[in-house]
Amino acid sequence: MALPCGTRNFSYAADMAIFRTKTQLALLLIGLAVLFTAPLWLSFYWLGVVNLIGITIIAATGLNLLTGYCGQLSVGHAGFIAVGAFTSAVFTAKLDLPFLVALPAAGLLAGFIGIIFGVASLRVKGFYLAISTIAAQIIILWVINHLDNITGGFMGMAVPRAEIFGFTFKTPQSLFFLIMTVAVAVIFFAKNLARTRIGRAFVAIRDNDLAAEVMGINLFRYKLLAFFLGCFLAGVAGSLTAHWVTYVSAEQFSITESILYVGMIIIGGAGTTLGPILGAVIIRLLQQGVTYVSPILESTFSGNLPSGFTAGLGPFLFGLVIVLFLVLEPRGLAHRWNLFKASYRLWPFSY
Repeated sequence: MALPCGTRNFSYAADMAIFRTKTQLALLLIGLAVLFTAPLWLSFYWLGVVNLIGITIIAATGLNLLTGYCGQLSVGHAGFIAVGAFTSAVFTAKLDLPFLVALPAAGLLAGFIGIIFGVASLRVKGFYLAISTIAAQIIILWVINHLDNITGGFMGMAVPRAEIFGFTFKTPQSLFFLIMTVAVAVIFFAKNLARTRIGRAFVAIRDNDLAAEVMGINLFRYKLLAFFLGCFLAGVAGSLTAHWVTYVSAEQFSITESILYVGMIIIGGAGTTLGPILGAVIIRLLQQGVTYVSPILESTFSGNLPSGFTAGLGPFLFGLVIVLFLVLEPRGLAHRWNLFKASYRLWPFSY
C-alpha cells in the first residue's frame, strides 16, 4: 500500500490496517455519508437501481471469494442465489419466522448446498468444474420447480416485506438502508478475509494448488470453505432479493444471470475487493441503458430493424463488453484504477 512521504508504520497492527492514514479514514467517512444520504436526492427509479446494484455487489463478492481469490470457477452462482431467495420466502411466508432468522438461514442453507456441489472441486478443476456448477444450477432449479407444496413450483410464491423489530421495509428508501448496510458489511468482511490466513490460502490454491498442498495447505478444507463462503453470500443476496421484489420464481435465476456474475468479476477485476463493486455497477447500468434504448430504437426504426434485434441487443452488448475486457484489460477495472493511482500518485486512495 502506498503511503505519503514521511509516513511510517511502527507496529504490525498499523501495517495491517485497512485505513492507515487519517486522510483515508476521512475519505471513508465522507463516502459513507454520501452513500447513506442518497435517498434524499435520488428518485424512486434510481433508488430501485441502486438497491439492485447493492444486492448484486453482495452476490458478486461471494463469487469473487470463490473464483477470484480461490480460483474455483463457478458458472452456476444464480442457482445458489435462488436457494437463498426461496429459503427466506418459505421461512417468512409459510413458517411465519422473522426476517432476522430467515436471512442467515438463507445464507447457511445456500452455503451447505454449495459445500455439497463443491466436493467436485476436489477431483476436477477449470472447465470441468465450471460444467459441474452449471449442473448444480440446473439441479437446484429443477428441485425448486418440482416442490410445488413448498416453493409454489413453476408459479413461484409471494414473499412478505422484510420486518425487523416491528419496522416493515416497505419503501425503496427503507430498503436502501437495509441493503446498503448489509452490502457495506459484506465488503468489509471480504476485505478483511482476503488479508487473513484463509485469504492467503485461497490465493495460494488459485495460483498453484499443487504447490499450496506441498506447503501444508489442506485443499479439501479450504476449497470447501471457499464454496461455503461464496454460496453463503449468494444466499444472503437471494434473501434480500426475495424481500425486495416480494415474489420469487425459478425463472428469475437463469443461467444467463450466472454468466453475468462471471462477467462482473472479469470486468471489475477478479481477486480484488473493488472488482465486484465496479463490475456490478457497470453491468447493471448497462442493463438499464439497454432497457431505455430498446423502445426508442423500436419506435424510431419501426419495420426497418431485423426481427428480434432489440431483444438480442442486451446479450450482444454484454458479450461484447466481456470479450473486450478479456482481450484489452484481462485484470479488470480495479487493475486500471491501481495504475491510475500510481501514475498520478493518488496516495490517499491507496487502499
